[in-house]
Amino acid sequence: MQAPSSSQESLEFDDPHAANLLFGPRNAHLDILAAASGARLATCGAGLYIDTPDQIVRRRLCNLFLQLYELARGGMEISGQDVSRAYAMLTADPGVNLRQIYKEAVFVATPRKTVTARNLAQKTYLNLLRGHEMVFAVGPAGTGKTYLAVAMALNMLQQHKVKRIVLTRPAVEAGERLGFLPGDLAEKVNPYLRPLYDALHDMMPQAKVAAMMEVGTIEVAPLAFMRGRTLNDAFIILDEAQNTTREQMKMFLTRMGFGSRVVVTGDATQIDLPVQPGERDGRSGLIHALRVLHDVPGLAIHHFSKTDVVRHPLVGAIVNAYDASEKASAPL
Repeated sequence: MQAPSSSQESLEFDDPHAANLLFGPRNAHLDILAAASGARLATCGAGLYIDTPDQIVRRRLCNLFLQLYELARGGMEISGQDVSRAYAMLTADPGVNLRQIYKEAVFVATPRKTVTARNLAQKTYLNLLRGHEMVFAVGPAGTGKTYLAVAMALNMLQQHKVKRIVLTRPAVEAGERLGFLPGDLAEKVNPYLRPLYDALHDMMPQAKVAAMMEVGTIEVAPLAFMRGRTLNDAFIILDEAQNTTREQMKMFLTRMGFGSRVVVTGDATQIDLPVQPGERDGRSGLIHALRVLHDVPGLAIHHFSKTDVVRHPLVGAIVNAYDASEKASAPL
């Protein structure tokens, strides 16, 4: 029940357990929202009081609490990050339906993980992955570009929409040279492919991943191993694409065969390729491809921003700090 006053709104929830989940341990979720909105938030049993002279903020918070309460009653575990992201989404778009976002799932039928969209940008990205044969996803670290692509690849493999998954990234040297690393070629390039293995192991037991790699259902390989191949009925993901050259990008994109899906992910601000004089973006194949292919029918390009970061809150703060530093040091 809502009881409006000049600067206060009150909400009374019927389910005390769901209300406690909504408020967070020791009202931690309320502290997050108070800091984000500037409102005073207080509880009394399963009741909530919102105090702020800003009517827009009061309405936004009421909308947020009512929507998240229904999700909590439905069994969703609500984290502090969920609360923070929900407030940011409702600030950007008051008409957002949080149920549609948080219940938009890629079901990976393993005991380990069900992957869901955590914000509007991820929901849009998942829809693009479902509806397009080739998708470019560009944005900062922590936005879920590669993780969601791997989840969708496993989902389509389980639905027999593809017969295998191919994950690849360029082995670009950043601070140490491959030749000085111990081991044979496979052992030298493995550290570059580790993030792809991490995503797979997070969604599927390691033994099952190893078995699927043994028979070739899943392949994780450096980009150089793609040359000369045509990949049919495959879900192919190129990660860290900003570190491809133009020639490598063209080579990779032309590996696509019939019945295949291709996803290219990268962060245009994290290019490790050497920059030639007068070349702001060096020879990055990702930058060049985005410029050349933006009007190609059937190809989708999705841009994530720093506000879409869904890792630990410190990751978003670090991204913001680096952006501010680069802007401050940029020549006028």
